[in-house]
Amino acid sequence: MNGAVETWMEEPMRRFVRDSGVSLALIAHPSGQVLGQMGFARAVDVMSACALAAAINASGAELGRMLDGKPFNGLHHPSAGRQAYLVTAETARGPYLFLTVFDQASSLGLVRVFFDEFRVRFAEAAPPAEAHPEPALAADFEQDLHRNLAVLFGKAS
Repeated sequence: MNGAVETWMEEPMRRFVRDSGVSLALIAHPSGQVLGQMGFARAVDVMSACALAAAINASGAELGRMLDGKPFNGLHHPSAGRQAYLVTAETARGPYLFLTVFDQASSLGLVRVFFDEFRVRFAEAAPPAEAHPEPALAADFEQDLHRNLAVLFGKAS
């Protein structure tokens, strides 16, 4: 099942996946809160990927600051069968993490080209920033997590 917690994210993500030929795509808040996914079959995989993406982003950003004075962005992990690309996408509401997994049907160059297009469409689709945004880890985080996963996997009532 595919989808997004906030509907404005769906079309840019759907178009990116279609155009780039990737097998998995994930949008998350930098804290690791899942906001959208395409291609994942199990909620536990989405939660694991979000947690891993948030941890990699946080450590990569800090290492980049220590080594180069600015956060690393656009982290690529190649392997024999699949590759992963983790990057941030800025909007009026702040940064979002974007993780995608692809195989030989695509390439890093192709993913980057279509990500640049995605980034523009994603920023244009984002609603204006909230005056007082809710904290990412509110007191009812677990309830929100279960609700968001239900929405993403089509099990919301």
